[in-house]
Amino acid sequence: SVQLVESGGGSVQAGESLRLSCAASGYTDSNTCIAWFRQAPGKGRETVATFYFGKNEPTIFADSMRGRFSISRDNAKNTVDLRMNNLKPEDTGIYYCAAARVVIARCYYGPEHYSGWGPGTQVTVSS
Repeated sequence: SVQLVESGGGSVQAGESLRLSCAASGYTDSNTCIAWFRQAPGKGRETVATFYFGKNEPTIFADSMRGRFSISRDNAKNTVDLRMNNLKPEDTGIYYCAAARVVIARCYYGPEHYSGWGPGTQVTVSS
């Protein structure tokens, strides 16, 4: 199984950037997906982005994040990083990463498919 730990959160002003890292330990292979999720205060867990190891394929899901967020894999550090630019107050929340082994050639979307959840890292964006 894969164990994950997030880092890189913090408090920033609107328009600033943050880079979150998801450090993975344990077995991964081409069937592995690492996903980032966020949970805003009082809301459910939302899928932000996924990275499919088999194709080195990043996906950003929400329209509000495309053009501002990017996801990438750092093989040397064994991390999957979420780069967030031009942050907005509505980006505030706890950001989690999790892993899945897929049997299809793409990452699953819903958080129910993922496991190995990290403790999360808080991102707070003030206006």
